[in-house]
Amino acid sequence: MDVLPMFPLGAVLLPGSPLPLQVFEPRYLAMLRDVAAGDGRFGVVLIERGFEVGGGDQRFSIGTVAAIEQVSPTPDGRIRLLARGGERFEVVGWLDDDPYPRAEVRPVPQLTWDVGQSSQLDATERVVRRALAVMSEYRADLWPADVPLSEDPVTKSWQLAGIAPLGAPDQLALLRSSSVGELLNRTGQLTTEAVDLLPLQFPDDPA
Repeated sequence: MDVLPMFPLGAVLLPGSPLPLQVFEPRYLAMLRDVAAGDGRFGVVLIERGFEVGGGDQRFSIGTVAAIEQVSPTPDGRIRLLARGGERFEVVGWLDDDPYPRAEVRPVPQLTWDVGQSSQLDATERVVRRALAVMSEYRADLWPADVPLSEDPVTKSWQLAGIAPLGAPDQLALLRSSSVGELLNRTGQLTTEAVDLLPLQFPDDPA
C-alpha cells in the first residue's frame, strides 16, 4: 500500500482530465510544498459531506492520483497549479489530518482497451460533443464541443467522461467503472439523460 497526501474536493477528478486549483489554506500550502519536493503526486477524492475549507469533511473512498504539471505562486501567497488525473485508487484508511490529509491507498486496476470497442467510443464521442453544443446555449461553464482529446482510446474514454455535462454524483459513478465498455455506456446514457432534462430545467417562457 502507498501513502498519499490527499486533497478532498467538491468535484471529481477523472483520469486524463486537467485539474486547475487555487490553493490558499495553510495546510494545503504545506502539502503542496511537500508534494513539490517529492514526486509531484497527490490524491483527489470527492467530499461526501462538508466543505473543502476548514476540515471536518467526510470523503468518498475512491479517488484519482493527480500529477502536478504547472505551479504559479501569486503575490498574495496563494498558489495556482495545474495537475492532471492519472491512475485510480481506493482509500484503505485515513491517517491523521495533521498537518494535512493523508491516506493509505491501493491502486484500482486500470481499464484495458479492445479494438472492438472503437465504434462504441465513436458513438459516445458524438453524444458528448452534441450535448456540449446543445447545452452551451444554456450554460457557460462547459467545455467547447470541439475540444481536442487524446489519441489513446482509454485516455480518450476517460476524457469524454470528464468533459460530459454531468454533476459530481454522476462522475463519481463513472469513476467506479470496471471496464471501458461500462464507462462508455454509462457516459453516453447519463449524457443523453442530461440533455433530455433540459426542457424541465429551462422551460419555455409562457409569455
